[in-house]
Amino acid sequence: MNKIVEKEYFSEKVVKIVVEAPEIARSRKAGNFVILRVGEKGERFPLTIAGADPEKGTIILVVQTVGVSSSKLAALQPGDFITDLVGPLGKATHVEKKGTILAAGGGVGIAPMLPIVEAFKKAGNRVVSVIAARSRDLIILEEQIREWSDDVIVMTDDGSYGRQGLVTTGMEEVILREKVDECIVIGPAIMMKFAALLTKKYNIPTLASLNTIMVDGTGMCGACRVTVGGKTRFTCVDGPEFDAHQIDFDEMLMRLGGYRNEEKQAFDNYVHQCQCQKEKP
Repeated sequence: MNKIVEKEYFSEKVVKIVVEAPEIARSRKAGNFVILRVGEKGERFPLTIAGADPEKGTIILVVQTVGVSSSKLAALQPGDFITDLVGPLGKATHVEKKGTILAAGGGVGIAPMLPIVEAFKKAGNRVVSVIAARSRDLIILEEQIREWSDDVIVMTDDGSYGRQGLVTTGMEEVILREKVDECIVIGPAIMMKFAALLTKKYNIPTLASLNTIMVDGTGMCGACRVTVGGKTRFTCVDGPEFDAHQIDFDEMLMRLGGYRNEEKQAFDNYVHQCQCQKEKP
């Protein structure tokens, strides 16, 4: 079991959690993730490691409450324990000096983008970051992203902060003004799809960090399978990063929605149970 030592709300539904995990903190690299479970009957689900402090033996996780498991995790308080936490998992980001890196993060995808931006900057690259969300209150970790970026463009759908428009608008602005040697995109699948279409148009090598459905994290169950370059790959052991121009995003989007009705029913039941418990005398 792993103890939660800090908790901070970025917004009503986005929470930063600092967790004691000494071995993971010492060995994790940019791009790695963990799989965790809340409660003995809880489901296993993945979260990318947003940061780590090897000296303190802690890692940072950022969770958005979208269903039962994420809501249970977000409800935990400092001093509470996560039942199971396994990692670091997945292949780390391949980092080297390449020139100019364009990093694009959408919503909570900004959190896993942070250690990647830091790693590329430390490797001697020029890093330009584009961060985007629906509105100002959903822009997270801006200060930390700015610390490791040569330039930062903020985009919001509603124009409440930064510039109005989608992440691709900010990306194209950068591409048109300077040579970009590599791009990495992290965020909702639909956002990564259109970001990949944009960079393919300009022939810019692009990596996408995928957020597929995942269960065991060892490549055994096949739940996280994706088609990349016409071949089946497993996000948990072959990824989470793949050549964005080779990913079948339409198939991925279809698979992500495969349990939408069941997830909604489970969440409605969870909310009902919570309300009943609050109403008990």
